[in-house]
Amino acid sequence: MPTHFYIKTPSPIGELTLVSSETHLVATLWTGEESVRKHVPGTLTAGETPVLLEAASQLAAYFAGTRRDFDLPLQPHGTDFQRAVWDLLRQIPYGTTSTYGRLAQQIGNPKTSRAVGAANGRNPLGIIVPCHRVIGANGDLTGFAGGLAAKEFLLRHEGALGTFGQLEFDL
Repeated sequence: MPTHFYIKTPSPIGELTLVSSETHLVATLWTGEESVRKHVPGTLTAGETPVLLEAASQLAAYFAGTRRDFDLPLQPHGTDFQRAVWDLLRQIPYGTTSTYGRLAQQIGNPKTSRAVGAANGRNPLGIIVPCHRVIGANGDLTGFAGGLAAKEFLLRHEGALGTFGQLEFDL
């Protein structure tokens, strides 16, 4: 089993644990979140790697409002379907949202919105792979590993929530 390294970094929505191999970021974990749920095989060892330091720096810039996109080598562990969904998540622009149904259509099977939701929920790279930008078809905020308050904070931070709490999303 491979060894992965981790550091903890502060954020306005709570402390995050960043996990990497020697060369790739593999997970962003919320406080109390089990690494097993986020597909981090092997052992976790505290230690800095260049990719962890860069990820922490880019997250700090994101929360400071000076970065909208992340430029990091990523290696999420998941099934082919999950990785396809996670690739689509990276295409949702900053400040916008999408729906599970729309992502299912983009995958090529509109009947897979629940499977898309499950894959979204298993995204090991929250914030960096922006699963928080996916909402329910009716505009409701839906489940999020960091909690709905964190999801709302991220969407407000990006300007994806209107002034009256309504979501602005593409259909």
